[in-house]
Amino acid sequence: MSEADIIFQYDKAKHDQQVAGAPWKKDVHFYKHTQISALALVKMVMHARQGGNLEVMGCLQGKVDGDTIIVMDSFALPVEAVETRVNAAENAGPWMVQYLELQKQVGREENVIGWYHSHPGFGCWLSGIDVQTQSIHQRFSDPWLAIVVDPKQTMSSGKVALGAFRTYPDDYKPPDEGPSEYQPIPLDKIEDFGVHSKKYYTLDVTYFKSSLDSYLLNLLWDKYWINTLSSSPLITNRDYAFGQMNDLAEKLDKEHQLVHVSKVGSEKKKEESTLSKIAKDSTKISIEQLQGIMSEMIKDQLFNFAGNK
Repeated sequence: MSEADIIFQYDKAKHDQQVAGAPWKKDVHFYKHTQISALALVKMVMHARQGGNLEVMGCLQGKVDGDTIIVMDSFALPVEAVETRVNAAENAGPWMVQYLELQKQVGREENVIGWYHSHPGFGCWLSGIDVQTQSIHQRFSDPWLAIVVDPKQTMSSGKVALGAFRTYPDDYKPPDEGPSEYQPIPLDKIEDFGVHSKKYYTLDVTYFKSSLDSYLLNLLWDKYWINTLSSSPLITNRDYAFGQMNDLAEKLDKEHQLVHVSKVGSEKKKEESTLSKIAKDSTKISIEQLQGIMSEMIKDQLFNFAGNK
């Protein structure tokens, strides 16, 4: 067995021993890292992409190793989804049980260690319903991980937009921390984001792949590289880009109205903070559009001018 494949070995006795002492009860930040397999990542992103503007949901399978939660696989669930609320359908429970039983019949013993769902176009964070769902599972099924995938940001930026989270206990008050990595939040989601942002923390995310994953990814690239080069992010993501610019205009309009309402010093500081966030949002949109334009120019130079010489 190659070194890349060792991480996929599942030792149930070792896993049970690591969770037996419930170390997360002594340290709310005990789990600090998440490792996600290429298999699980591709399945989550494809599922989220297929959901379009609807949120989708699935489960994570894996194990724990020290302060790291290792996601080895994932599978989709039948759900009904609206905006920032994802609720499993009535048949999701029996469906999940049947799926796990079939997996055990073929030697897959990994436990369900979390869930994932998508936030199409509005970032990777936990809404109030998400916090409630995650808290319930951590109370009764720990160790448990929440992953959020944004398929639209993924397609727009060219890199996976994914976050891994765990919630704090109800009686825990987190210390004041410095500002986390900024991410743009749509205007109609800012309130929900702000109210619950101190009820969970983010885990560091890294990815790994097996030797078979590497082989399969190379085969896919050999087959679809022409489609990849011929696709244009400016066309593929134009609806998402339009939505971003429309949201940015609404934020500027709202801020413009507030400027005329209050001239108080504290409000001015708040105003400057809000304007700086709007500036970051506009910078992000500009960079993504420029990357798309540069990509088109490079491909034009490579395939059109080079072919004429």
